[in-house]
Amino acid sequence: MVLGAFVGKAASLVVTGLAGAVAFEGVKKVVTRDAVRGTAVGVTALGLRGARAAETGAEKARLATADIVAEARERIGEQAPAPGAATGHGHSH
Repeated sequence: MVLGAFVGKAASLVVTGLAGAVAFEGVKKVVTRDAVRGTAVGVTALGLRGARAAETGAEKARLATADIVAEARERIGEQAPAPGAATGHGHSH
């Protein structure tokens, strides 16, 4: 009788431990998925910030170059075309 109670208690502990291990593995998988997704979102956000910074830098460089070209044209007596004016593409329509 004591042996039966002992075996029953041991079986109960094994089942409880197994259920806990399965639950722990499930939680670990969910946390891992969330961590991977969170990392992916963070890396993408950094990439977007970098792209925006690069676009801003490129626009500043383009504007600075346009200012230099306009000033150079003024020095040699040419009139700079209006911003956005069509410069043509080498043939008539």
